[in-house]
Amino acid sequence: MLSVGFVTGVWAAQFIQLFGLSWLVFPAILVIGLARRWLFLPAYVVAAVVGVSYGSLEKSRVAEVNGFVGRTVQITGTIREDVGTISGKKKSLQLSNWQVNTRAGPGNVWLSVSGQDIKRGDRVTVAGVAGHGFGSFALVLQNARLISIERPFPGDVGRIVRDWFAAVVRRGIAEPAASLGIGFLTGQKSTMPADIAESLRIAGLSHIIVASGYNLTILVRLARRLFVNKSKHLSMTTAFIMIFSFVMITGLSPSMTRAGIVSSLSLLTWAYGRTIHPFVLLSLVAAITVLIQPSYVWGDLGWQLSFAAFFGVMVVGPLLQKFFFDDESPGAIRQILGETIAAHIVTVPIVALSFGAMSQVAIFANLSIVPFVPLAMLLTFLSGVVSLILPPLANLAGLPAQWLLQSMIEVATKLAALPWSQTNWAPTVVALLIYYSLLVVACYVMWRTTQHRLVDYQII
Repeated sequence: MLSVGFVTGVWAAQFIQLFGLSWLVFPAILVIGLARRWLFLPAYVVAAVVGVSYGSLEKSRVAEVNGFVGRTVQITGTIREDVGTISGKKKSLQLSNWQVNTRAGPGNVWLSVSGQDIKRGDRVTVAGVAGHGFGSFALVLQNARLISIERPFPGDVGRIVRDWFAAVVRRGIAEPAASLGIGFLTGQKSTMPADIAESLRIAGLSHIIVASGYNLTILVRLARRLFVNKSKHLSMTTAFIMIFSFVMITGLSPSMTRAGIVSSLSLLTWAYGRTIHPFVLLSLVAAITVLIQPSYVWGDLGWQLSFAAFFGVMVVGPLLQKFFFDDESPGAIRQILGETIAAHIVTVPIVALSFGAMSQVAIFANLSIVPFVPLAMLLTFLSGVVSLILPPLANLAGLPAQWLLQSMIEVATKLAALPWSQTNWAPTVVALLIYYSLLVVACYVMWRTTQHRLVDYQII
């Protein structure tokens, strides 16, 4: 309730401004110290007021930089995610830890700029006319002028390692299959050919090349199964190394921030013989991410989709398995299929509301491709290792990955080419509320019918 109250309060800061928290110190300590069930409502209220105050501080900082809208400004910041391509030489950048005219700014900045050798982790200085921000972006600069690029040493080590290994993979796997395999393995989507990326989007498969909790779940489960019979400590340590390495390679996007925290907390509870309820985990991680970046809750699509998919996997999926199959321990294939369908059910209205379109082949496409993603990741990794150790065998080692990845591309392309693969649909907010209300009712009915203990399901 404390976590939910805090997130609700930060969200409400869009409409309510409240400053000053000193008078809340005592009741907050009282609520936390006397954590009884009848204190849930006071806990929620206190946390909500704290959230409003915290969000108001961030909103006041956003209001300050809004004074630059319509004016030419000079901004210096660090590129936080992979550089995107808009058209030709035009690039899209997302800056964090930024300054406008030497004044530190809140949130992030989105901008488009012409330039060639720009990479994640670079410190850039640009100039342009500031526009109103959106989502977690405080300002937007269209057609900015690139003034300088500084590449710190050693810089973004994760990005350097990823790019180096991607070049090794490409020795044995030809394009566009190589870009798809690297996308599975490292979450890098910037090198994906535009036509393939569009086919994946239409088929509802864009999420498979975006670094997310699914990739981390595969790695953590792999570490557990490889070493748990030898040493639980070794299994936990290996999994933590995998989580840290993967997050450093992919970058701290909203989805990866959420996935890293969820995986780490789940791993800790498993290692110490504890369990954590999905609702508690969901709300706690939401509060942590909003504490790190309050603007996430004000309209960041990646943050919204990440938590919606998480709810689908952790709550809707297990209920569907128990309701239709009366089985709390499905096999690997049925578990992947169930989680995929559940995540799609929960996220599809958000996608439709944001883009005005809905894929009608998404479920079939996901059922056809997602179960093979772990195998594709393994084959791509092995191809890169063999190409590194035995370069003459690179092409031979890459054949299994090449065949599987190319088959996935063909399936996605053919499904996306169907005349009815996508339909225009822009649901209203009222329709969205009705949809999720019905989904909540359906989950409640399945829970009451099956008496399923959600706390028994852990992603680790």
